[in-house]
Amino acid sequence: MRLVHDPDGAARPLATEVEYAESMLEQGRGLMFRSSIPDDYALVFPFDRPSRQFIHMLFVRFPLDVLWLVDEEVQAVETLRPWRSVSYAKADTVIELPGGAASDVSAGDTVRLEP
Repeated sequence: MRLVHDPDGAARPLATEVEYAESMLEQGRGLMFRSSIPDDYALVFPFDRPSRQFIHMLFVRFPLDVLWLVDEEVQAVETLRPWRSVSYAKADTVIELPGGAASDVSAGDTVRLEP
């Protein structure tokens, strides 16, 4: 599975190593306590419906780019700093990527998962 950014019909992969955080425990832990993640990695948090989704960086040791999506459309993009950042936006899917991986992703763009 891969995560693809498709702003204008010219799709490019954001990540080729995709992991899902589906259970409450997996979502609560996220990327806490890991020392690093690969450059082509994404952690996907799927939710049942669009609602306000919070992300915190407590015990996360490296910067992350976070995407909040509703129906594959990017609602918000933010780079969060290790240990101290907190942010939220409306989403049915939240995606965490290594810091800088989503530097060219903007609100309104399409981001989708492909098999």
